[in-house]
Amino acid sequence: MKSVGHDSIKTGRSLHVDGKTYHYFSIPEAEKTIGDVSRLPVSLKVLLENILRFEDGRSYSVDDARAIAAWLPKGASTKEVPFKPARILMQDFTGVPAVVDLAAMRDGILKLKGDPQKVNPLVPVNLVIDHSVMVDVAGTPDALQKNVTIEFERNGERYAFLRWGQEAFENFSVVPPGTGICHQVNLEYIAQAVWTAHVDGKDYAYPDTLYGTDSHTTMVNGMGVLGWGVGGIEAEAAMLGQPIAMLIPDVIGFKLVGKLPEGATATDLVLTVTQMLRKKGVVGKFVEFFGPALDHLPVADRATIANMAPEYGATCGFFPVDELTLHYLRQTGRDEHRIKLTEEYLKAQGMFRTAESPEPVFTDTLELDLSTVVPSLAGPKRPQDRVPLTNATSAFETELTGGLGVPAADAHKKAKVAGTNYEIGHGDVVIAAITSCTNTSNPAVLIAAGLVAKKARALGLKPKPWVKTSLAPGSQVVTDYLNRAGLTEELDAMGFNTVGYGCTTCIGNSGPLEDHIVDAIEGNKLVAVSVLSGNRNFEGRISPNVRANYLASPPLVVAYSLLGTMREDITTAPLGTSKDGKPVYLKDIWPTNKEIAELIGSSITREEFIKRYSQISKGTKEWQALKVATGSETYKWDPSSTYVQDPPYFQEITPEPKPKGDIVGARVLALLGDNITTDHISPAGAIKESSPAGVYLKEHQVSKADFNSYGSRRGNDRIMVRGTFANIRIKNEMLPGTEGGLSKHFPDGKEGSIYDVAMEYKKEGVPLVVFGGKEYGMGSSRDWAAKGTLLLGVRAVVAESFERIHRSNLVGMGVLPLLFKDGVTRKTLGLKGDEKIDIHGLDKITPRMTLTMTITRADGSKEDVPLLCRVDTLDEVEYYRHGGILQYVLRGMTKAA
Repeated sequence: MKSVGHDSIKTGRSLHVDGKTYHYFSIPEAEKTIGDVSRLPVSLKVLLENILRFEDGRSYSVDDARAIAAWLPKGASTKEVPFKPARILMQDFTGVPAVVDLAAMRDGILKLKGDPQKVNPLVPVNLVIDHSVMVDVAGTPDALQKNVTIEFERNGERYAFLRWGQEAFENFSVVPPGTGICHQVNLEYIAQAVWTAHVDGKDYAYPDTLYGTDSHTTMVNGMGVLGWGVGGIEAEAAMLGQPIAMLIPDVIGFKLVGKLPEGATATDLVLTVTQMLRKKGVVGKFVEFFGPALDHLPVADRATIANMAPEYGATCGFFPVDELTLHYLRQTGRDEHRIKLTEEYLKAQGMFRTAESPEPVFTDTLELDLSTVVPSLAGPKRPQDRVPLTNATSAFETELTGGLGVPAADAHKKAKVAGTNYEIGHGDVVIAAITSCTNTSNPAVLIAAGLVAKKARALGLKPKPWVKTSLAPGSQVVTDYLNRAGLTEELDAMGFNTVGYGCTTCIGNSGPLEDHIVDAIEGNKLVAVSVLSGNRNFEGRISPNVRANYLASPPLVVAYSLLGTMREDITTAPLGTSKDGKPVYLKDIWPTNKEIAELIGSSITREEFIKRYSQISKGTKEWQALKVATGSETYKWDPSSTYVQDPPYFQEITPEPKPKGDIVGARVLALLGDNITTDHISPAGAIKESSPAGVYLKEHQVSKADFNSYGSRRGNDRIMVRGTFANIRIKNEMLPGTEGGLSKHFPDGKEGSIYDVAMEYKKEGVPLVVFGGKEYGMGSSRDWAAKGTLLLGVRAVVAESFERIHRSNLVGMGVLPLLFKDGVTRKTLGLKGDEKIDIHGLDKITPRMTLTMTITRADGSKEDVPLLCRVDTLDEVEYYRHGGILQYVLRGMTKAA
């Protein structure tokens, strides 16, 4: 932030707030040079300010600022600009491998004769441990404590490693397990709307921005903080001071008008928005919300909408700061001085929204009248597949004998559950979970769930005995206001006891179903159902025993636990029988908007937020009792550990990168279809005993009960590479009619797991390619989906389209993402998987160049196919040339030393 000696538009101004002076870089002053930007979307003004603040004539230039201004008037640009966030947010699933990489980089810099202390975050990093608690115990008063105990038994080694990281690295803090979900902790505490820094004796103010190693980082856009999910490798580069180049995005304006009707929730609203935006097509774009509905749409509802940006495909779903944002900051215990600074700074920069603000220019727009929103579910496999609640049963019936593949003759099959007096069949709900950041951050839907439980209890209703019920609040403040509202007891009575503070069922940590339920499901090939208040319901994610998963509001989760099935229309069928023998319907237990609003007003206080977050670093007694090795700048790796291992990326690093070389004689590892998610590529949930990862764990004397999940073992590359493409539902078209991570080795045609086949090719020195369809890599910002792909020996992934984060992660690991052109696909080419693949010209890659792939078929015939190289920027060319972004950064650090 020092002055510069070149032609510059870095114009400093100052603000005085409560007698304190803050310096900032003025957008209105810059307009004198670059032109009027008053009608730029606020999200792009944040990018512009970032350029003004870091502008140095080298990495950040005046031309970058002009490129942002030139986005007007058409609302489009082909230019790229650099971006450095103010901070980084991590959760433990993605944070552990990032800290593993940082520790490995310290070893790597020693190999290059550099200083390990050079490897430190240069911006604040907050890691919130929230993804490791599993619902092992549910529906009992002691569920929370038992799950915490099991969590530490499973994850003590990982947690001790993170505690080491907190001691070893500067600018790195850890929020202990049992505190809350990272996005809710971010929303309620860490995020500040306007960030500050003390540099060279001066205090500077600038927009709070962040990268997160979780795709739902976008939630904080609901309070006007620009941020989005990136892979761990991008986050590590950013925390080590590297600007990340990005194309100036299209910005889709989403106009909101009207008010939600009685009976509709913020969950119904976000499922509607998600469906609309998926249909619109916003992958790689910003979405910015505007319109008169923002005058009364609370931040909790905005955050619910912003949270699911990955589900509607956008980079972010941004809401500018306005009076309601300031109210939220005040309500959640933020410092009054900072709230005043936020208002004055953003007004000075032309970034504060009011009802009179001129409508920004957008690339394109769409509009939703909130009064048309109806109660909804989304499923059974994708979050954008919304169905109105009134149609949910008929839609399920269609799916059951359609996409879920149940023969019509078997559709009404029932199975006796051993040791019980009931049967279960297709469509029965076996998991009802109030879970995930999307909804547990929203008091209105949680209060509504508590009221549904209260009314149902008063009438004598109980969940069906085959339903596993759970509540995982997003922060301890939720428990405080549910207690104050008198609703905790009601939820407990319905089996919705608190099972932990973290991301549970939504991430696949739903825990085991009872053995006799599993036996009935698996023994009769039943399509069991989960209903969860989450944002993700991809195949194989929620539970290995559940094939249909529906997203729903928390009050609907409670209602479906009472009904117990998707085969009956919840809007018309009785949920049960009351104490006096009368049928009870959904309308009898559904709360009014007035009831919800009154309880919110009387139960949520600023003081509770201040009290809870004043103890944020304390942690449970188990956390405090961890034994941690301190005082070492490098980590002492334990070769026997099954949780944390030294990854191979830097073990043979050289001062200069070796030439990449062309891809010659490659074999096909997998032929995959459309909508392959990062869950398919690198599952986060349960580890199957017979899988390569399960076999590895058994070989290392780990019992099945202690396998934990793939997500919890991301610090061990030996397990994660064995888990790559090991999702139980993934279908490799090389083996029609099969699923579950299988491949074929050629020329002998021998079948095996993808891992075993890849290792056989690796012994033979044969490179590999993977083919995919549309939206390859959609879903979570999972860096292991790229790391595992690399470690299997895959040099390139060829698809019809890529989701933004995964494409970037592939480049960041030195794997080529390549696009078919002109309507060509794996199907039009008739690929079988027995072909050989050549791709030349890889030592001379330029951004988005056309490469030629030569296919040699089993009969010896050849075909040349043009491909678009999705290495998009000059920086990415360098990352690829160096074998990955971290190798590039490490070599740069060594030279700088």
